[in-house]
This record gives sequence, structure tokens and C-alpha cells, in this order.
Amino acid sequence: MLATRKRNSVARLTRNSKIFKTIIQAIQEKKGENIVSLDLRKIPEAVADFFIVCEAGSSTQVKAIADHIEEFTKNNCGELPYKHEGKQTLQWVLIDYVNIVIHVMLPESRRFYKLEDMWSDAPLEEHAESQSR
Repeated sequence: MLATRKRNSVARLTRNSKIFKTIIQAIQEKKGENIVSLDLRKIPEAVADFFIVCEAGSSTQVKAIADHIEEFTKNNCGELPYKHEGKQTLQWVLIDYVNIVIHVMLPESRRFYKLEDMWSDAPLEEHAESQSR
């Protein structure tokens, strides 16, 4: 039986949702950089309520951030991703929680794909990097 990916329109997320805050914290704990969230809730063709995009300085850090997001979110919210992609090449890892999709990217991949430009009609919020440097 195939699982179908369906946005849960009943429980719409906000930036104050526990899972949203947990994902941002997980990225910050692994020193993700240039963290932004795109609010896609008012865009009919969007596949999620939010995209969260961040950068990592190396493929090792891409993996560390992605793994930490999944583990931290499971432990704090009881949520497992619907799927993830990109863990073979570690240039761009996508973690799909259905209503929130996270993109952990190397700077070159982020510049090339320009997700923020592609979704420029979505309100963008920057999230501070971890203060414990």
C-alpha cells in the first residue's frame, strides 16, 4: 500500500508550533547558517505550510544537521519525517514532515537553486544563528 503525501489542512502550523520551533533549534544547535523560513500557507500550489532553508559549510555538516533535525524532532515532538532525500550526495538534503519541508544545503547549491527567489511571494523570516559560538 502506498502512503500518500497529503497536507494536513485541519492542523495548520504556525511559526509558534512546537515542531517548527524544534526544527529551528535543531539547526541552530548544529551551527546551521543563514536560516530562513518561508510561509507558504497562502500559496495554493505550495506543497507545505513552511519551507525552512539553511546552509552548512561542508557535506559533513549537512549530514550532521539533517540527522540532528530528525533525531531531535523525534525525541521532542514524536514526529518522524514522511521522507528525506539527498543523504547520498550531501549537497542538499530535503527532510519532509508534510506540513514543513526542510532544506539543508551547501552554499553553492543554495545559490544555484535559489529557493527563496522561486518562492519570493512567500513571507520570509530570518532566524538567528545559535548564540553559543
